[in-house]
Parts: sequence; structure tokens; C-alpha cells
Amino acid sequence: MIEAVTKGFKETFGYEPAGVWSAPGRANLIGEHTDYNEGFVLPFGIDKRTYVALSPRSDSICRVSSDIDGNTYQTDLSSKPVGLDWALYPLGVAWVMREWSKGGFDAYFTSNVPVGSGLSSSAAIECSIAVALNEIWSAGRTKQQLALIGQRAENDVVGAPTGMMDQTASMLAEADSAVFLDCQSLEAKPVSLNLEAHDLVVAVIDTRVAHRHSDGGYRVRRESCERGADILGVSSLRGLSVADLPRAEAELSEVDFRRVRHVITENQRVLDTLEALKNSDLERLGELLLASHASMAKDFEISIDELDLAVEVAMQSGAVGSRMTGGGFGGAAIAVINKNLLGSLEANCKAAFDKAGYLEPKIFPVVPSAGARRDR
Repeated sequence: MIEAVTKGFKETFGYEPAGVWSAPGRANLIGEHTDYNEGFVLPFGIDKRTYVALSPRSDSICRVSSDIDGNTYQTDLSSKPVGLDWALYPLGVAWVMREWSKGGFDAYFTSNVPVGSGLSSSAAIECSIAVALNEIWSAGRTKQQLALIGQRAENDVVGAPTGMMDQTASMLAEADSAVFLDCQSLEAKPVSLNLEAHDLVVAVIDTRVAHRHSDGGYRVRRESCERGADILGVSSLRGLSVADLPRAEAELSEVDFRRVRHVITENQRVLDTLEALKNSDLERLGELLLASHASMAKDFEISIDELDLAVEVAMQSGAVGSRMTGGGFGGAAIAVINKNLLGSLEANCKAAFDKAGYLEPKIFPVVPSAGARRDR
């Protein structure tokens, strides 16, 4: 990948890049749609990454290209970028970081993070260029600050109302660990998953139904959560616990109550998952993953038939637990499963999806891996 992105840069811009940086996609073990409600999440970086080869320029022009579409997109740091397809992600980060700018840049991207699969390909783009610009501009930002810059770019430039989980996971991930993030205090700490000791892996079941966070469903869910918090008199849903559910049901509309119930119970499931991992309680871990999926399907209504089928087949194939991962409305499910059952999981999923008339899914294991870094 490093050689490929370097070659792509040279062929596109005609000279050698100053360096190569990368950032991983992420899978979320548990804690969905809790981040923008100042709750808890437990994601991890995966061993699929986005690489950027980059060199500074003496003027304020920013040019980005990739093997995604072969196009080169150009903007000036003095104006907020608009349109520009996928290039909005890196150019949005540059625009947010413009106060530290020492000039423009040329950048070329390549990636093996599947796009639209719920594995945060967008955050991997944002974080890879953020660490690159932080270095070449001597911006002096911490990784946590860079994660928030990536979130701001996605919110303010791309127009996707996401929380900070994806960028934080991509920035702060560590090998063999998940990142427990408190989205209110922004405290993050590594949590050992200890899967290898039990011959377990996390398998991704990519339904190949692409989702887009900038579409309306995500925004409507967020507005429902904010409305619920306002009616219940708290600054965010983090201020509520399971004990508040009866009051919430009495005061909220039926739909808003279900959205709020998902977030409140999902926060508790994240904390319970930490205990299950600490105690190597695989049965409890599996129960929590399934309960999370059920909550997302019924209360938050962000699952789709393909994701429900993926979870069902994973459990029939011997998984410890399974759930959809990511923002929903498409994307992927994850399954914690014995590595010796991967072949059966793949065969069973493909057969079930074929019978249902769905696209053939892609099934692959992911390994918890390190966060954003310089590679060359």
C-alpha cells in the first residue's frame, strides 16, 4: 500500500511526496449512536487502512487525487470547499485546520477500507490527512484534537451530523485493544479484547448495501434524541439512566421514547460489556451484542433486512454474539466467532443471501490495529 500510494502520487503530480501517512478504518464492538449523545462507545481500529502520500506547496492551492475515481480535485484554503465528492473529506479537514496552514499541498490517497460498509472509510481519510497536515504545518495538535477536527470537517463541510467516535477510534486505536471513549469527558483508554486467547476473531459481514451519513435518516435520529433530552430537562441523553425510562415514556412521543430508550440502554450495555471482557464472560458478551442489535432494529430502526439476516446466520453458524455496526441503513454486521468457524460463516451467509435474493456479502476477519501514524 505504501508503494502504491507513492507511485500514484508521482504519476499524478510528477514528483516525489514528502511522506506517507495512514489511518485505520474502525469497527464498533458496541455503543451505537451514543457518541453524539455524550455517551459511551467501544470501537477498535481495524487492519484495513487509508494511506495518503502528501507534499506541501508554496501557494495556497490544495490538490487531492486517489485511485477511487482517478480525478484530481482542487480548492484554495481561503474558501470553504463545496461539492467535490469524496474529496470533501480531506479538503474539509484542511479547511478546518487552515489557521495553522503554511501553504497548500498535493495529496494522493489509496485505501483498502471498504466504502459504505460501516467501517468508517471517511474517518480514515480524515485522520490520515489530519496527521499529515499536523506534521507538515507544525500545528502541534494532539491526536484527540485532530479527531475533533475530523468530526468538525464531517459536520460543517460534508454535512453529516456524526459524533466523534469514528475519528477518535481511527486516531487513538491500539493493537489488540478497543478504545473505551467517554464522549462527554473525552477520556479515552485502551481495553484489551483478549480474543486470541479464546481462539476468537471479529468477522465483518459486509452486506454491500452502501449507506451515507449525510442522508436524512441519521439526522432525523439525532434530532429525535436532542428533542427527547430537551423535553426531559437534560443537556444530553448522557444525563439519563435506565431508572428514567418510565418518566421518559410518560413525557415523550412513542417514537422519541424508543429513540431515547435505545441510547440509554446502549450506554449501559457498553459498561456491561467492559465487565464481560474483564471477566472473560463470553456468554454475557454475546447477550449484550444481540441485545444491542435488537435495540437498533426495533427502537432506533436503523437496521435493514440484510443486516438482520447476517446476524441471524452468524448465530446459527456458532458465533458468540453478533450485531450490526456503524450508523445503519446499510453497511456491515460483526460477529465474534471462533476462527475455525470462519469458513462455515462465509458459506452460510452467502447461501442465505443468495436464497433471499440479496447481493453476495463479503465476509472477512478484522484484527484490532494501531491508529493514525506516519509510515514513511
